[in-house]
Amino acid sequence: MAAVVIGACSTDSGAKKDKGKFVNTEVKYNPSMGNLWDIIAEKFNSKRSAAEPAGEVPLKSMSKSGLESSDEDAIYRLGHSTILMRLNGEYVMTDPVFSERASPVQWAGPKRFHPTPISIEELPEIKIVIISHDHYDHLDKSAIKKLASKVQHFVTPLKVGDYLIDWGVESSKVTQLDWWDEVELNGIKLVATPAQHFSGRSLFDRDQTLWASWVIQSDKRNLYFSGDGGYFNGFKEIGDKYGPFDVTMIETGAYNDLWADIHMLPEHSMQAHLDLKGKAMLPIHNGTFDLSMHDWFEPFEKITELAKNNNVNLLTPVFGEEVNLADPISHYAWWHEAQETEESKLALQQ
Repeated sequence: MAAVVIGACSTDSGAKKDKGKFVNTEVKYNPSMGNLWDIIAEKFNSKRSAAEPAGEVPLKSMSKSGLESSDEDAIYRLGHSTILMRLNGEYVMTDPVFSERASPVQWAGPKRFHPTPISIEELPEIKIVIISHDHYDHLDKSAIKKLASKVQHFVTPLKVGDYLIDWGVESSKVTQLDWWDEVELNGIKLVATPAQHFSGRSLFDRDQTLWASWVIQSDKRNLYFSGDGGYFNGFKEIGDKYGPFDVTMIETGAYNDLWADIHMLPEHSMQAHLDLKGKAMLPIHNGTFDLSMHDWFEPFEKITELAKNNNVNLLTPVFGEEVNLADPISHYAWWHEAQETEESKLALQQ
């Protein structure tokens, strides 16, 4: 049965275009060659002690039988911005990236720090896969092709679904939404909400597909998934319209002052959570790939301190760990363990 899309209400408007390209509501992100040289210089001159984990990233292995042994609403962080949710006994997944590298090729580009805690083959049937935008660390062609047979619905921003159809997903399974559009599938309501970002998978297709954040609602839960983006007034608008949220899954990683307009700094991530009226915050977009110039664990340290200062319930589960949505609690600083080497462990024992 085809999904029925509910268009934006009269007080809202969808995404705008300029010269055939989608644009943000508050900033025009159009980096120049000067910006590129600034980024190259920053990369060359940056001094960091840990671009990647020194030790093994702790994981909790997952299985289909383990997942299906419970019907309680829960979320599982699989890596980067890939989240598996169980809502009303059905499974919803965001931005499934399972490849070894977040790159157009698998022989170069950012490499994973850790394997996924569950394989695509071991996953249960997925009712809905949500895509936030078309960048390689969020839209993984290989994963989409493998998931196609076990996913009932794919929901994307405008034009992103065209990629999926080109890759062999049945068009009847793909629903594409503009900002503020809504769709209800299997008792789960999805709203494509604005984000401040950009799109493109090559040098020649900049901003030809839309990017979005997502409101995810069941009869018991109200969740928010940020996708990627810079801080903007839209967070407060979304919070006023759809909040408060039980959990906000907010981008907190791969940031830098040079591109703060389209990737939030940690203090921006915290303010976004507060604007959204979130009850608990799960920082995402970190811990899996090296996509910036900060130490790999820095986002966790900074957002932990900000959460303490703002009395925010911060969720930092080990990859694969279940977070029960009836009482979301997980405060384990697992990244400290991932910084331990065999030498440091031996030194502590002596």
